[in-house]
Amino acid sequence: MTAETLISLLIVDDHPVVRDGLRGMFESAPGFRVLGEAANGVEAVARGTALDPDVILMDLRMPGGSGVDAIRELTRLGARAKILVLTTYDTDSDTLPAIEAGATGYLLKDAPRDELFTAVRAAAEGRTVLSPAVASRLVQAVRTPRQPGNEPLSAREREVLALVARGTSNREIARELFISEATVKTHLTHLYTKLGVNDRAAVAVGYDRGILG
Repeated sequence: MTAETLISLLIVDDHPVVRDGLRGMFESAPGFRVLGEAANGVEAVARGTALDPDVILMDLRMPGGSGVDAIRELTRLGARAKILVLTTYDTDSDTLPAIEAGATGYLLKDAPRDELFTAVRAAAEGRTVLSPAVASRLVQAVRTPRQPGNEPLSAREREVLALVARGTSNREIARELFISEATVKTHLTHLYTKLGVNDRAAVAVGYDRGILG
């Protein structure tokens, strides 16, 4: 098998042991080539654009830059790579934002080795890959759309709301969370919609619902 026919990968996870395990797994299997690793979303964007892999295996919850933010930024930049989320979490607040941001697929870390290989090959071909649990959640979300004001906030949206409650400016939020101001505004728009408000009155709603403090 020549280098041209190999599926190239970038592995993104904040745990070195997980990255080492995935690297070893793929490097020992025919048909794959690991180009590099990243420990957070910011590194994922930088290495994803520099290395131009076929597929990015993306964790979601990482200090220093979340997977969803990285997916959104890579999509905005027009990255060629297909992004396959590989995470422990399958809640609506994790799966839906990742898919909406541009992820090609979503698998849980307990997926069998062969299933992961098959998923990466499918993602490289542009086919959507979803674990059964995630597929069920997406079907349920389509069948029973949430009403504005009732949808739970994602972990990152809670972080942004907490900083807003402290009087932090968009620029300061961007600096503290290692994201762009445009991404901060996107998070604010989403959390305003979810809380049923149009501005930073979201703070009052956050306290009223027990999201803050």
